[in-house]
Amino acid sequence: MFAELIDKVRIQALTAMGMCFGLLMCLTPGVVQAQEEAAINAGDTAWVLTSSVLVLMMVAPGLALFYGGLVRRKNVLATLMQSFILLAMISVQWVLWGYSLAFGPDIGGVIGNLDYLGLMGVGGEAGPYADTIPHLAFMAFQGMFAAITPALITGAFAERMKFSAFLIFGLLWSTLVYDPLAHWVWGGGWIGAMGALDFAGGTVVHISSGVSALVCAIVLGRRRGFPGEHMPPHNLPLAVVGAALLWVGWFGFNAGSALGANATAAFAFVTTNTAAAAAALTWMFAEWRLSGRPTMLGAATGAVAGLVAITPAAGFVGPLSAFLIGIVAGLLCFGAVVMKVRLGYDDSLDVVGVHGVGGAWGALATGLFAAAAVGGTNGLFFGNVAQMGPQIISVVATCVYAAAVTWIILKLLDVTIGLRVSQEDEQMGLDLSQHNEAGYTL
Repeated sequence: MFAELIDKVRIQALTAMGMCFGLLMCLTPGVVQAQEEAAINAGDTAWVLTSSVLVLMMVAPGLALFYGGLVRRKNVLATLMQSFILLAMISVQWVLWGYSLAFGPDIGGVIGNLDYLGLMGVGGEAGPYADTIPHLAFMAFQGMFAAITPALITGAFAERMKFSAFLIFGLLWSTLVYDPLAHWVWGGGWIGAMGALDFAGGTVVHISSGVSALVCAIVLGRRRGFPGEHMPPHNLPLAVVGAALLWVGWFGFNAGSALGANATAAFAFVTTNTAAAAAALTWMFAEWRLSGRPTMLGAATGAVAGLVAITPAAGFVGPLSAFLIGIVAGLLCFGAVVMKVRLGYDDSLDVVGVHGVGGAWGALATGLFAAAAVGGTNGLFFGNVAQMGPQIISVVATCVYAAAVTWIILKLLDVTIGLRVSQEDEQMGLDLSQHNEAGYTL
């Protein structure tokens, strides 16, 4: 009898302890969350968040200073402001609807649905695109890409677009061009499903911005006085500082796209630096050969061209391949910039020649130089001839789509609020005419 009583007491005690433990678990969501986040890797998360900061730095101050130093003195603040405000505006757009359109569950291979509208369901848990980092970290990292891409386009229409038109253009372009392209390539859309390789944005970022820049330059027309009037950069040291910040930030752009602190990130880091250095030297020597003197602006622009070209290939190729990609990028982009005046369009800061041509070469070069030992897929030079098909299709599709939608947006803005400032305002400079302030008080 006494033993049976002891057993009953023991069972009741264990039951009560179990109920208390269950109640404690319900009242302490942090414990449950810690269990759910057990797969999150601290090192990977730290690297992706650091990379996000590096890409943010590429927009402002990097690109802002690079472009700001290249324009004339009367337009420096207006140029800085375009990058700065796009960073702010697209950061908000990305949270509200951009991320959902780009990376929400797929609709027909074309666009994401609205499951992530306002970041609903996007939290500290691992997301569908990365197993070892929080979904929010992936969202933030991709948001920096969304911010810098339309900022790249601003170099094509520098010194002549209304600020009001610029704001609407940036918002519409990001929603109608960038977000769908990001979904096509990285978000489960048809280009990624086809097998096209784009590690960090050759099509999504550089070809889209380069082609759109060409459309902007043609639709807005030339700056008044171009090409007869000499329009040198007003502050080359400022531009070089910006280019150097871009070079540094690009390690986050490319190596961060590995989404972890791993061997792929190491390959992307090394290939990024190698291609940038090779292209900077190639551009410098090509310019030296053509004009008789090497220039600081040429070397800096060449480095950016190499960074652009290696972007889609960074995690798929080895260092020697990156060296070759950089050399060809330096030659092609230099040639494209030289041809600009002969072709008659006024791409103020050479977005087309650097990002359009460099991005297209990089996307095709990925199909040529990809090595299974690095990124798991071989390219044409390693025996996989079929890889060139998806690469070519992705380049053509991106060019056609970005050009068509950009043209429609610009035409709608032109017939509604107008695109260009008046002749008087352009002569005065956008700093005073659009913002009533001056970059320098001398």
